[in-house]
Amino acid sequence: MGTHTTHSTPPPDPLPTPATQPGRDGLAALLAKPRAAVVGLDFDGTLAPIVADPDQARAHPEAVPALAALAPKVASVAVITGRPAGVAVRHGGFAGVPGLEHLTVLGHYGAERWDAVTGTVTAPAPHPGVAAVRAELPGVLDRAGAWQGTWIEEKGRAVAVHTRRAADPQAAFEALRAPLTDLATRHGLIVEPGRLVLELRPPGMDKGVALLDHVRRIGAQCVVYAGDDLGDLPAFAAVDKLRSDGVPGLLVCSGSTEVTELAERADLVVDGPQGVVRLLRTLAAQLD
Repeated sequence: MGTHTTHSTPPPDPLPTPATQPGRDGLAALLAKPRAAVVGLDFDGTLAPIVADPDQARAHPEAVPALAALAPKVASVAVITGRPAGVAVRHGGFAGVPGLEHLTVLGHYGAERWDAVTGTVTAPAPHPGVAAVRAELPGVLDRAGAWQGTWIEEKGRAVAVHTRRAADPQAAFEALRAPLTDLATRHGLIVEPGRLVLELRPPGMDKGVALLDHVRRIGAQCVVYAGDDLGDLPAFAAVDKLRSDGVPGLLVCSGSTEVTELAERADLVVDGPQGVVRLLRTLAAQLD
């Protein structure tokens, strides 16, 4: 007796349950009033897998379809990144995608803004300390004995030193913290540590400031934020502040073994960019 196989669309994944009550409240608020919600997302490590060369980073292949399914159902989707906004747009493949009309990319921690509706980047003049640091950086790395295998990433309004390709990435990272902090301080900048990367950038630029500004600009009544690295902690703190002000929120960690601080603070931990994409897709299906 033969079997008959039918092909049908599989049911959507069930929504995961946040581990905390504030997180459960945030998810419930999103489901109840999606058109009043802002969904904030980091790029590297959250929408895009971490790679040794940041120039080769690209969004997870299912990220744009998931975002295009979700974005029309919420007030705004904001990608908040330390990268220049234009670079994040190119590496994400966000431009000209139907369904992403509600997408904003806040580059350089909010100093640059790209809106899908206009397709243009707006930004103030760069901090003069960045050019000064850029000029001195090779000499500082050489004197620190950590030049071999390190790599400088030009970010326009910031500059980053990566140690992922060094013979001992963590030792190179630790050896550079003090000299790079001294260099940054002399030129009015700060150092933001991340996953085997030290970024020198102007103060007053962080993902928390960018997220709060965007939420207030939209007039959102709930917020979701997903990130993976130390630079996302200010955005987590911003969501905590919003929650204390009565705006429900959900904190999502794109989990990795390299950084544990976010997982400890998050309401929900998912399995890297693949898990983030699955969550976005599931939310979009739930909001049908």
